[in-house]
This record gives sequence, structure tokens and C-alpha cells, in this order.
Amino acid sequence: MKELFQKKRDDIGLAPGTLIHVGEKKTEEVTFQVFNYDQNHFQEMKTKAVEDVLSFKNSSSITWINVNGLHQIDILERFGAAFGLHSLILEDILNTTQRPKIEDYEDYLYIVVKMIYLPETHEEMMTEQISIILGKGYVLSFQEEEGDVFEEIRDCIRNNKGLIRKMGADYLAYTLLDVIVDNYFLVIENIGEMLEDVEDELVEHPSPKIIQSIHTLKREMIYFRGSIWPLREVIGSMERRESPLIQKITTLYLRDVYDHTIQLIETIETDRDLISSILDIYLSSVNNRLNEVMKVLTMIATVFMPLSFIAGVYGMNFRFMPELNWRWGYPVTALVMGGVAAVMVWFFKNKKWL
Repeated sequence: MKELFQKKRDDIGLAPGTLIHVGEKKTEEVTFQVFNYDQNHFQEMKTKAVEDVLSFKNSSSITWINVNGLHQIDILERFGAAFGLHSLILEDILNTTQRPKIEDYEDYLYIVVKMIYLPETHEEMMTEQISIILGKGYVLSFQEEEGDVFEEIRDCIRNNKGLIRKMGADYLAYTLLDVIVDNYFLVIENIGEMLEDVEDELVEHPSPKIIQSIHTLKREMIYFRGSIWPLREVIGSMERRESPLIQKITTLYLRDVYDHTIQLIETIETDRDLISSILDIYLSSVNNRLNEVMKVLTMIATVFMPLSFIAGVYGMNFRFMPELNWRWGYPVTALVMGGVAAVMVWFFKNKKWL
């Protein structure tokens, strides 16, 4: 997962619209993947040359251009200029620390979302910023590297499954958002399983390493919450927006995605409360264990306190102590000390303190 606290940014003090990549370089070269389709035909192309994709700009069919890699500014600048993208849009695309949002530029809509998903290895959650531009008859998507959650959509286009090749560009944008939100559920389920494992370990073998697991889950939930709460407003704005770029039928599908975001938010809040309760349980268990240890130590000290007193009295070795030269002094004293210890242990057990 991405860190909650971003490193020092390099664009501080620059003029608005200055293009500079803010984020990690995650791929060597910028690549373009193009899908051009309608109900009757389909064309797919993958290239590294900007000129190869510009021929699809004025296509009568629906065009989806997915850009992998954001670090080569000159290529993205040429690409953005060809599609008439505002310099502020390009600046936001290159800045991978944006929060989810939507902006209306009349001729196109600019949407920013966070793609969070589990790779096939399920070792660590992956996250990156996805910028989507919805225009008349086309969708442009920008991501930091190859590898995403859109392969199912690509298969639907290739094999003419579902409604995607029968609908417009707005439906394509909806499907991109829908797949991103659906993968949120998979990640949330994974976090739920991790919470169950932490709970079981807390009950069976509480240890300090649980604290690290709890704090990791807590940070991930904070990042999730910061990604999904603004996304709810983005989807809601698209649903309510009276834009010629979004057909009325598509708003029905967007409403379904909006409901999913509400469900995600409720699940996140529940998991956050559960994480807090797990942390409280751990701290309580640690305190209880410490209290038990202190209880045992206190009882041991209490038992030895009168014995120490007796040993201290007869350890003074004054010349005229009556029992000093008595033959049975040592065994009697030892017997008295043992009796005192036994009586105190019996008393503690009778009080159920042991």
C-alpha cells in the first residue's frame, strides 16, 4: 500500500500548469493500448508512438486509449495537445498524489480515482492513481504502469460480451469505475480475513507483534477511507450531472456504483471500529497479564515479609539474646517461620486470591 504521508514534492512554487511528474517511475517507456470498436467491428493496437494513436482521434467508432507510464512528459504533452487537454489537466495527471475528484471542461470530463487491487500472488495490495477523460466518442485513461483490473473489460470488447459494444463512451467510463469499485470489495474482504486472523492470534497467543499487524491494518483502512469517501462524491456528481457526454440510461448504472460505494463506506467504518476494539482488547490483555504478575509478586513479598522480620530479629546476634545459646533455637525458629508461611498461603487461598 501507498504511504499515508507523501514525500517532499518537486512542484512547489512552480506556475500553474507546469508539467512535472510527481511520483515514482514505475515503467521504462510510455505505451499506448488502443481499442476502437462499435457493435459490428473491433480493432486493438498496442504501440509506443504517439503518432500511431492520433489517427483514432476523429473516429466514428468508440475509442479507448489506455496510457501506461507517466514519467515521459514530452510524450504526454504531445498526446494531450492532440486531444485538446488543458495544461492543468495534464499537470493533475502527472501528479499521482491527487484525491478522487471530477472536473467538467465542457468538451470532456476529467475523473481521478485510486485503483486498489490484489495481484494474483495476493502478497501485497497494489494501488495507483487512474486518470480518466470522458469525451464525445472516446475515453482516455492514464495509469502509472502496466497491470490493472481492466482485463475483464478488454475481453468483453474483444469477444463482444455484454452491452459495452452496443453503448457509448460514457458506458465505457462507467465500466472502468465499476470494475475499480468491485475490486475494492475484494480488498476489503482480504482485510476482513486478516482481522479474523489477528483476533484468533490475540485470543490464543497474544504477543507484541500483534501491535504491528493492528497498526498496519489501521493505516490501510485510513488510506481506503480517504480514497472511497471522495469517490462517492465523484459517482454522485456524475449521476446528477446534466452533461451531453452522459446519457440518461448510463445514470442508472452509475446509481448502482454509487450504492456500492455507500456499502463500502459502511464496511470500512465497521472494520475501523473492529480494529479499535481489537487494539483495546490487546491493551487490556496486556494490562491483565501485568496485573496477574504483580499479584503473584505481591503475594510472594507478603509471605516473606514476616519471615524476613523473624530472620532480621535473630540475625542481630546480641550477646544476651535468650535464644542465642538455646540448643533448639534454630529448629524452633525454622518451624515458626514455616508455620507463618503456611498460614498466610492458606489465608490467600481461602480468600481466592490464589
